[in-house]
Amino acid sequence: MRIKEARLTAGITQEELAARMKVDRSTVTKWENGQSNPKVPVLLKLADILGCTVDELLRPQAEEKQTPA
Repeated sequence: MRIKEARLTAGITQEELAARMKVDRSTVTKWENGQSNPKVPVLLKLADILGCTVDELLRPQAEEKQTPA
C-alpha cells in the first residue's frame, strides 16, 4: 500500500489529510506522486491517521501481494 491507496482506503480526501497533518494539500500530492518523501516522524503520523503501518506505506504494491514460500 502506498500513501494514496491508504488514504483512499481510509476514505480521507487530500484536503482532510493535509489538514490533519498540518501541511499544504500540495505536500500530500507530492508524497502521493513520489515527488517528495516524508521523513520518519511524518510517516509515523501518516500511519496513525490512515490506520496502517509504516511498512505498508513504504512497501511496493507488488511485494504486498507475494506470499512466502
